[in-house]
Amino acid sequence: MPTVLIVDDEALARSNLQLALAELAHWQVSGVAASAAEARVLMVQSPPDLVLLDIQMPRQHGLSFAAELAAMAQPPLVVFVTAHDEHALAAFEVHALDYLLKPVDDERLAHALAHAEGLLKQRQQALQAEGLSAFVRERAAEAQHAGPPELKQVVVRSVGALERVAVEDLTRLCAAGNYVELCLRDGRRLLHRATLSALETRLPAGEFLRVHRSVLVRPGQITGVSVEGDGVYSAQLLDGSSLPVSERHIAQVRALF
Repeated sequence: MPTVLIVDDEALARSNLQLALAELAHWQVSGVAASAAEARVLMVQSPPDLVLLDIQMPRQHGLSFAAELAAMAQPPLVVFVTAHDEHALAAFEVHALDYLLKPVDDERLAHALAHAEGLLKQRQQALQAEGLSAFVRERAAEAQHAGPPELKQVVVRSVGALERVAVEDLTRLCAAGNYVELCLRDGRRLLHRATLSALETRLPAGEFLRVHRSVLVRPGQITGVSVEGDGVYSAQLLDGSSLPVSERHIAQVRALF
């Protein structure tokens, strides 16, 4: 329900507006102030959607206060309610929604508030659309930054069947042409149509070590490293087999021991 703040230095005028608003079910009076100073305090406590504002007030003129409101980050709508018609042009220069003359006609007030309600709905829809757009942009940026989702399992196709292989069951991955050979803890070897580089980007960080351009292996599977020749190295594995280690990656392998 939209809220309205009444600002008028005349007690009778404030009372009349409250009575008129009581007949309008769509609006709730959030506060009643006799001056701009009182209005500021009430607005901090409960920011209104609309301010019904007198112009001729002591200490601070209504037009001055309206200009102050218009400069807010999220300004309320302003409808002037005054006994003086000579300020109409100046009122719209401070972005007033409407200008009502006292004594206020109930039908004229209802029309002004209906106009205000329509604008508030448009404002809310715009904020929601902006918020949704910002949410989508943030999620897209996060997804781009995060990269592809982490791989939990590999679906291996074979003749007439599919097998889901958990990444935690893999001990090493070796490039084999257009395929990758998946070596499992149970000793099996499966061919999966993919590139080693594509799989590497989705494997859990730190769980596999590249020892050669064609080999990824779990560090815990490596039991030793040896020199086979000038710039030629190999790593020994738990299952008794060995893997080539390129000179580019030998420092990382040796750092395991």
